[in-house]
Amino acid sequence: MSLCDRPDAGGLVRRIAAEIAVSGPISVAEYMARRLHDPEDGYYATRPALGERGDFITAPLVSQMFGELIGLWLAETWRGLGAPDRVILAEVGPGDGALMADILRAARVAPPFAAAAEVWLVETSGPLRALQAERLARASPRWAATLTELPADAPLLLVANELLDCLPARQFLRTERGWAERVVGLDPGGALAFGLRPAGPAGIDAPLGAIIEIAAAQSGFAAELAQRLTRQEGAALLVDYGRSAPDFGDTLQAVWRHRKVCPLSAPDGADLTMHADFPAVLEAARAAGAAASLVTQRELLLRLGIEARAAALARARPDRAGQVRRQLDRLIAPDQMGELFKAAAIWVGATPPAFEAGE
Repeated sequence: MSLCDRPDAGGLVRRIAAEIAVSGPISVAEYMARRLHDPEDGYYATRPALGERGDFITAPLVSQMFGELIGLWLAETWRGLGAPDRVILAEVGPGDGALMADILRAARVAPPFAAAAEVWLVETSGPLRALQAERLARASPRWAATLTELPADAPLLLVANELLDCLPARQFLRTERGWAERVVGLDPGGALAFGLRPAGPAGIDAPLGAIIEIAAAQSGFAAELAQRLTRQEGAALLVDYGRSAPDFGDTLQAVWRHRKVCPLSAPDGADLTMHADFPAVLEAARAAGAAASLVTQRELLLRLGIEARAAALARARPDRAGQVRRQLDRLIAPDQMGELFKAAAIWVGATPPAFEAGE
């Protein structure tokens, strides 16, 4: 077993440790799910703050340009569907509602799309639903706990920003005896610690010490979404940080108040994430009957005209030109969010904008 230095465990970590003492080690995926979704002390049950006051800053909170361009992407995708009179406009994991607010503001330039859009938010967190209700009151949003609860009687346009990284994965380590699953157990002192148990993916060769992550939840989400689109038509845009090609490596991390902390001893309220496995997401979507393609966030935003939008904002507010430039760099610079973050489109029907030449 190995453990993190300076344990700082809270009540949830102690409860998980007590359960492991009785029932035995659990997978990394199960541990991550408990930390995020415990109804009393999990991250999404307790997290009221995002941005500077929270644990991290997402693209919609970097600049309004991100959400505005996504809104235009949705409007153009709606036109490609034949401009139906009603469309389900859904966001999964909508945070404090900032992205949807920017999307709806941009939609005003296409009044028929704004009129056709029926806004749905897929959210399980009570505190976040309250923030969303306050920010989006004029849009009269409706809420669902899962994709299954969304209406199926109209085309679907769906957006999810930094959702896949919250869907847990199992981890497997290549040892001298073959593959072993990385699990969370206890050290001799009763603190959480990583360990191994014999198990692993079949037919995958890797060097000694390599770690592979298998995110069944990410693939399952993509498959369920694609199956809905085959019945309803429409498109989905999934933006997240992660891999564009199969690779090895441990991507489990915990973030608390804008700094990385140990996943096993992170305070209650810390966010645990793993990189999105975009190859598996695309494969699952295609296997379920939808088309799917991937570009970097930089490619997506450049194709949607972010440089022209930034120039317009700078002209309108010369006193903020420097700030707009910094926001633009944060979103598209290769050494910031531009290359690490990817955008996957899943669709049935016309190819969405910016993905005509995607991979």
